Amino acid sequence: MKTLKLFSAVVLVFALSAFTINTSDKGYNIGDKATDFSLENIDGKMVSLSDYKDAKGFIVTFTCNTCPYAVAYEDRIEALNKKYASQGFPVIAIMPNNIDVKPGDNMKSMQTRAKEKGFTFPYLMDKDQEIYPQYGATKTPHIYVLEKTNDGNVVRYIGAIDDNYQDAKAVKVKYVEDAVDALLKGETIKVAETKAIGCSIKV
Repeated sequence: MKTLKLFSAVVLVFALSAFTINTSDKGYNIGDKATDFSLENIDGKMVSLSDYKDAKGFIVTFTCNTCPYAVAYEDRIEALNKKYASQGFPVIAIMPNNIDVKPGDNMKSMQTRAKEKGFTFPYLMDKDQEIYPQYGATKTPHIYVLEKTNDGNVVRYIGAIDDNYQDAKAVKVKYVEDAVDALLKGETIKVAETKAIGCSIKV
């Protein structure tokens, strides 16, 4: 009887532990190390963060073709890459949606959109939808600014690009730019986390 009770207790503890792990796993927090990935780019090549030997960090951007919020931010995402890639913080865009649910986000559509907009950054597909959950991304767009350190790529900012998705000219606070500028100057990021505004990622 004692053995049965002990076995039951062990099973209960294991079950509770598993439950706790599953429910608390919501992706990266500020200060966490981001795991590298290998995803297909629109040019057919596989891209990883480790490919960027001289990078100081990355502006990892979960985005897509079909979300109005993501479309509204396309020019601003391109502007971020043009401003910061040469300073060591390139944009790495990742399309996280299930293309069975959103056919307009398939690889051919991604290639077409990138050509139309003249994207200068890699536009990768999270085909198996394994990477966005690791990050904890829930929206398109959803931004993660990483800083490359001796210990890996550390998450320094999570959230929105700026404070006005509707009108780029009416933006008052440029969250991503402020974060990257602070990192380049060796300063503390004043606003390290904001609420991402966009469409839910389709699973």
